Amino acid sequence: MSEHGWEPTRLYVDQQMVASELLEIGVGSLAVFSSRSPEKETPNEDAAAVIRSDAESGLLVVADGLGGAAAGQHAASLALETLKTAVEARVREQVVLRSAILDGIEAANQAVLAMGVGAATTLAVVEIHAATVRPYHVGDSMILVVGQRGKIKLRTTSHSPVGQAVEAGFLDAEQAMHHEDRHLVSNVIGSAEMKIEIGPTIQLAPRDTVLLASDGLVDNLYAEEVVDRIRKGRLAQAAQRLAHDARLRMTQPEEGQPSKPDDLTFLVFRRRV
Repeated sequence: MSEHGWEPTRLYVDQQMVASELLEIGVGSLAVFSSRSPEKETPNEDAAAVIRSDAESGLLVVADGLGGAAAGQHAASLALETLKTAVEARVREQVVLRSAILDGIEAANQAVLAMGVGAATTLAVVEIHAATVRPYHVGDSMILVVGQRGKIKLRTTSHSPVGQAVEAGFLDAEQAMHHEDRHLVSNVIGSAEMKIEIGPTIQLAPRDTVLLASDGLVDNLYAEEVVDRIRKGRLAQAAQRLAHDARLRMTQPEEGQPSKPDDLTFLVFRRRV
Protein backbone atom coordinates (compact mmCIF):
# COMPACT_ATOMS: atom_id res chain seq x y z
CA MET A 1 0.00 0.00 0.00
CA SER A 2 1.22 3.52 -0.78
CA GLU A 3 1.68 6.11 1.94
CA HIS A 4 -1.49 7.84 0.69
CA GLY A 5 -3.68 4.75 1.10
CA TRP A 6 -3.91 3.76 -2.57
CA GLU A 7 -3.22 0.16 -3.40
CA PRO A 8 -1.36 -0.49 -6.66
CA THR A 9 -3.56 -1.29 -9.65
CA ARG A 10 -5.30 -4.62 -9.22
CA LEU A 11 -7.10 -6.79 -11.77
CA TYR A 12 -9.49 -9.55 -10.71
CA VAL A 13 -9.97 -12.13 -13.49
CA ASP A 14 -11.51 -15.62 -13.26
CA GLN A 15 -11.80 -15.35 -9.49
CA GLN A 16 -13.40 -17.90 -7.17
CA MET A 17 -13.50 -15.94 -3.93
CA VAL A 18 -15.13 -17.22 -0.77
CA ALA A 19 -14.78 -13.85 1.01
CA SER A 20 -14.31 -10.28 -0.15
CA GLU A 21 -10.91 -8.60 -0.31
CA LEU A 22 -10.67 -5.34 1.64
CA LEU A 23 -8.61 -2.32 0.53
CA GLU A 24 -8.15 1.21 1.82
CA ILE A 25 -8.51 3.75 -0.99
CA GLY A 26 -8.14 7.49 -0.51
CA VAL A 27 -10.98 8.76 1.69
CA GLY A 28 -12.72 5.40 1.87
CA SER A 29 -12.62 1.63 2.13
CA LEU A 30 -13.35 -0.90 -0.61
CA ALA A 31 -14.58 -4.50 -0.62
CA VAL A 32 -14.08 -6.60 -3.78
CA PHE A 33 -15.87 -9.90 -4.42
CA SER A 34 -15.94 -12.12 -7.51
CA SER A 35 -16.95 -15.75 -7.92
CA ARG A 36 -18.24 -17.91 -10.74
CA SER A 37 -21.77 -19.23 -10.94
CA PRO A 38 -22.46 -22.14 -8.56
CA GLU A 39 -23.86 -24.13 -11.49
CA LYS A 40 -20.75 -24.20 -13.68
CA GLU A 41 -17.11 -25.22 -13.80
CA THR A 42 -16.18 -23.05 -16.78
CA PRO A 43 -14.33 -19.76 -16.18
CA ASN A 44 -15.84 -16.81 -14.34
CA GLU A 45 -16.81 -14.41 -17.13
CA ASP A 46 -16.92 -11.43 -14.76
CA ALA A 47 -13.86 -9.33 -14.01
CA ALA A 48 -13.07 -6.30 -11.87
CA ALA A 49 -10.31 -3.73 -11.49
CA VAL A 50 -9.02 -1.04 -9.18
CA ILE A 51 -6.93 1.33 -11.29
CA ARG A 52 -4.75 3.88 -9.53
CA SER A 53 -4.14 7.32 -11.05
CA ASP A 54 -2.82 9.30 -8.06
CA ALA A 55 -3.10 9.52 -4.28
CA GLU A 56 -6.70 10.77 -4.37
CA SER A 57 -7.98 9.56 -7.75
CA GLY A 58 -8.64 6.35 -9.56
CA LEU A 59 -11.19 4.00 -11.05
CA LEU A 60 -13.34 1.16 -9.84
CA VAL A 61 -14.43 -1.15 -12.67
CA VAL A 62 -16.70 -4.17 -13.17
CA ALA A 63 -17.05 -6.07 -16.46
CA ASP A 64 -19.44 -8.92 -17.29
CA GLY A 65 -18.34 -10.87 -20.34
CA LEU A 66 -20.85 -12.08 -22.93
CA GLY A 67 -20.41 -14.77 -25.52
CA GLY A 68 -20.00 -17.88 -23.43
CA ALA A 69 -17.15 -19.37 -21.36
CA ALA A 70 -13.68 -18.52 -22.69
CA ALA A 71 -14.89 -15.86 -25.14
CA GLY A 72 -16.80 -13.95 -22.46
CA GLN A 73 -13.95 -14.20 -19.98
CA HIS A 74 -11.46 -13.02 -22.61
CA ALA A 75 -13.66 -10.07 -23.60
CA ALA A 76 -14.02 -8.91 -19.99
CA SER A 77 -10.35 -9.31 -19.10
CA LEU A 78 -9.19 -7.73 -22.38
CA ALA A 79 -11.46 -4.74 -21.83
CA LEU A 80 -10.03 -4.18 -18.34
CA GLU A 81 -6.41 -4.62 -19.44
CA THR A 82 -6.94 -2.21 -22.33
CA LEU A 83 -8.73 0.34 -20.15
CA LYS A 84 -5.95 0.12 -17.54
CA THR A 85 -3.18 0.58 -20.11
CA ALA A 86 -4.90 3.47 -21.86
CA VAL A 87 -5.82 5.33 -18.65
CA GLU A 88 -2.35 4.97 -17.15
CA ALA A 89 -0.74 6.19 -20.38
CA ARG A 90 -3.04 9.21 -20.65
CA VAL A 91 -2.55 10.09 -16.98
CA ARG A 92 1.22 10.09 -17.52
CA GLU A 93 0.60 12.58 -20.32
CA GLN A 94 -1.28 14.71 -17.74
CA VAL A 95 -4.59 14.32 -19.54
CA VAL A 96 -7.57 14.93 -17.23
CA LEU A 97 -8.96 11.70 -15.83
CA ARG A 98 -12.39 12.08 -17.48
CA SER A 99 -10.80 12.22 -20.94
CA ALA A 100 -8.47 9.35 -20.06
CA ILE A 101 -11.45 7.21 -19.06
CA LEU A 102 -13.36 7.95 -22.26
CA ASP A 103 -10.26 7.20 -24.35
CA GLY A 104 -9.77 3.98 -22.38
CA ILE A 105 -13.34 2.80 -22.92
CA GLU A 106 -13.08 3.52 -26.64
CA ALA A 107 -9.79 1.58 -26.78
CA ALA A 108 -11.39 -1.32 -24.91
CA ASN A 109 -14.26 -1.38 -27.40
CA GLN A 110 -11.87 -1.54 -30.35
CA ALA A 111 -9.82 -4.29 -28.69
CA VAL A 112 -12.87 -6.49 -28.07
CA LEU A 113 -14.18 -5.84 -31.58
CA ALA A 114 -10.80 -6.93 -32.94
CA MET A 115 -11.24 -10.37 -31.30
CA GLY A 116 -13.54 -11.07 -34.25
CA VAL A 117 -15.54 -13.82 -32.53
CA GLY A 118 -18.68 -11.89 -31.58
CA ALA A 119 -17.80 -11.70 -27.89
CA ALA A 120 -18.65 -8.63 -25.86
CA THR A 121 -18.72 -7.31 -22.31
CA THR A 122 -20.48 -4.78 -20.16
CA LEU A 123 -18.40 -2.13 -18.43
CA ALA A 124 -19.25 -0.14 -15.30
CA VAL A 125 -16.69 2.47 -14.21
CA VAL A 126 -16.67 4.83 -11.24
CA GLU A 127 -14.17 7.66 -11.19
CA ILE A 128 -13.11 8.62 -7.66
CA HIS A 129 -11.47 11.94 -6.88
CA ALA A 130 -11.15 12.73 -3.17
CA ALA A 131 -14.76 12.55 -1.93
CA THR A 132 -16.43 12.87 -5.34
CA VAL A 133 -17.48 10.10 -7.70
CA ARG A 134 -18.70 9.98 -11.28
CA PRO A 135 -20.16 6.95 -13.11
CA TYR A 136 -19.60 5.79 -16.69
CA HIS A 137 -21.28 2.68 -18.03
CA VAL A 138 -21.94 0.51 -21.06
CA GLY A 139 -24.44 -2.34 -20.67
CA ASP A 140 -26.44 -3.64 -17.72
CA SER A 141 -23.90 -3.82 -14.88
CA MET A 142 -25.27 -1.54 -12.17
CA ILE A 143 -23.79 1.45 -10.35
CA LEU A 144 -25.52 2.61 -7.18
CA VAL A 145 -24.77 5.42 -4.71
CA VAL A 146 -26.56 5.15 -1.36
CA GLY A 147 -26.66 7.32 1.75
CA GLN A 148 -26.29 5.87 5.24
CA ARG A 149 -30.05 6.13 5.82
CA GLY A 150 -30.84 4.32 2.59
CA LYS A 151 -31.49 7.21 0.22
CA ILE A 152 -30.55 6.30 -3.35
CA LYS A 153 -28.50 9.20 -4.68
CA LEU A 154 -27.76 7.56 -8.03
CA ARG A 155 -28.75 4.40 -9.85
CA THR A 156 -27.73 3.77 -13.44
CA THR A 157 -30.29 2.65 -16.02
CA SER A 158 -29.59 -0.73 -17.60
CA HIS A 159 -28.82 -0.57 -21.32
CA SER A 160 -31.40 -3.20 -22.16
CA PRO A 161 -34.97 -3.32 -23.47
CA VAL A 162 -36.24 -4.17 -19.98
CA GLY A 163 -34.15 -1.46 -18.33
CA GLN A 164 -35.42 1.15 -20.75
CA ALA A 165 -39.01 -0.02 -20.19
CA VAL A 166 -38.61 0.44 -16.43
CA GLU A 167 -37.11 3.91 -16.94
CA ALA A 168 -40.06 4.86 -19.16
CA GLY A 169 -42.58 3.57 -16.62
CA PHE A 170 -43.86 0.66 -18.71
CA LEU A 171 -42.62 -1.98 -16.23
CA ASP A 172 -42.24 -1.93 -12.46
CA ALA A 173 -39.34 -3.51 -10.55
CA GLU A 174 -41.22 -6.76 -9.89
CA GLN A 175 -42.20 -7.20 -13.53
CA ALA A 176 -38.69 -6.36 -14.69
CA MET A 177 -37.06 -8.86 -12.34
CA HIS A 178 -39.08 -11.74 -13.77
CA HIS A 179 -39.27 -10.58 -17.41
CA GLU A 180 -38.34 -13.21 -20.00
CA ASP A 181 -36.12 -10.72 -21.89
CA ARG A 182 -34.25 -9.48 -18.82
CA HIS A 183 -31.02 -11.09 -20.08
CA LEU A 184 -30.95 -9.08 -23.34
CA VAL A 185 -28.39 -6.23 -23.45
CA SER A 186 -28.64 -3.49 -26.08
CA ASN A 187 -25.30 -1.69 -25.63
CA VAL A 188 -21.97 -3.45 -25.10
CA ILE A 189 -18.22 -3.15 -25.35
CA GLY A 190 -17.48 -5.01 -28.58
CA SER A 191 -20.01 -3.22 -30.79
CA ALA A 192 -19.48 -0.69 -33.56
CA GLU A 193 -22.52 1.18 -32.15
CA MET A 194 -21.21 1.27 -28.55
CA LYS A 195 -22.30 4.32 -26.55
CA ILE A 196 -20.90 5.55 -23.23
CA GLU A 197 -23.35 6.91 -20.67
CA ILE A 198 -21.75 9.45 -18.32
CA GLY A 199 -23.47 10.30 -15.06
CA PRO A 200 -23.23 13.36 -12.83
CA THR A 201 -20.43 14.12 -10.39
CA ILE A 202 -21.62 13.33 -6.85
CA GLN A 203 -20.13 14.59 -3.59
CA LEU A 204 -20.06 11.75 -1.11
CA ALA A 205 -21.15 12.47 2.43
CA PRO A 206 -19.48 10.53 5.26
CA ARG A 207 -20.66 6.88 5.23
CA ASP A 208 -22.12 7.11 1.71
CA THR A 209 -21.65 3.83 -0.16
CA VAL A 210 -20.96 3.19 -3.85
CA LEU A 211 -21.72 -0.19 -5.46
CA LEU A 212 -20.71 -1.56 -8.86
CA ALA A 213 -22.16 -4.99 -9.65
CA SER A 214 -22.63 -7.52 -12.41
CA ASP A 215 -26.11 -8.90 -13.02
CA GLY A 216 -25.34 -11.89 -10.83
CA LEU A 217 -26.25 -9.57 -7.97
CA VAL A 218 -29.10 -7.52 -9.42
CA ASP A 219 -30.84 -10.54 -10.97
CA ASN A 220 -31.07 -12.19 -7.54
CA LEU A 221 -31.66 -9.33 -5.09
CA TYR A 222 -34.11 -6.46 -5.48
CA ALA A 223 -32.68 -2.95 -5.36
CA GLU A 224 -34.15 -2.30 -1.91
CA GLU A 225 -32.57 -5.51 -0.62
CA VAL A 226 -29.18 -4.43 -1.96
CA VAL A 227 -29.56 -0.98 -0.39
CA ASP A 228 -30.49 -2.48 2.97
CA ARG A 229 -27.39 -4.67 2.99
CA ILE A 230 -24.81 -2.06 1.96
CA ARG A 231 -25.90 1.08 3.81
CA LYS A 232 -25.01 0.04 7.36
CA GLY A 233 -22.66 -2.07 9.44
CA ARG A 234 -19.02 -2.86 8.81
CA LEU A 235 -18.07 -2.97 5.15
CA ALA A 236 -16.71 -6.52 5.31
CA GLN A 237 -19.95 -7.79 6.82
CA ALA A 238 -22.04 -5.86 4.28
CA ALA A 239 -20.10 -7.44 1.41
CA GLN A 240 -20.41 -10.88 2.97
CA ARG A 241 -24.18 -10.47 3.31
CA LEU A 242 -24.47 -9.47 -0.34
CA ALA A 243 -22.48 -12.46 -1.53
CA HIS A 244 -24.21 -14.93 0.78
CA ASP A 245 -27.75 -13.78 0.05
CA ALA A 246 -27.27 -13.58 -3.72
CA ARG A 247 -25.78 -17.06 -3.87
CA LEU A 248 -28.52 -18.38 -1.57
CA ARG A 249 -31.13 -17.15 -4.05
CA MET A 250 -29.19 -18.85 -6.86
CA THR A 251 -28.89 -22.22 -5.13
CA GLN A 252 -32.11 -22.41 -3.08
CA PRO A 253 -34.88 -20.85 -5.16
CA GLU A 254 -38.18 -20.03 -3.51
CA GLU A 255 -41.50 -19.38 -5.23
CA GLY A 256 -42.00 -15.71 -5.96
CA GLN A 257 -38.34 -14.83 -5.35
CA PRO A 258 -35.81 -14.11 -8.12
CA SER A 259 -33.29 -16.88 -8.80
CA LYS A 260 -30.80 -16.83 -11.66
CA PRO A 261 -27.51 -18.69 -11.21
CA ASP A 262 -24.73 -16.53 -12.65
CA ASP A 263 -21.24 -15.24 -12.05
CA LEU A 264 -21.27 -12.73 -9.19
CA THR A 265 -18.96 -9.73 -8.96
CA PHE A 266 -19.26 -6.49 -7.04
CA LEU A 267 -17.20 -3.65 -5.59
CA VAL A 268 -18.47 -1.74 -2.54
CA PHE A 269 -16.77 1.55 -1.67
CA ARG A 270 -17.66 3.54 1.45
CA ARG A 271 -16.46 6.96 2.44
CA ARG A 272 -15.05 7.08 5.92
CA VAL A 273 -16.42 9.50 8.53
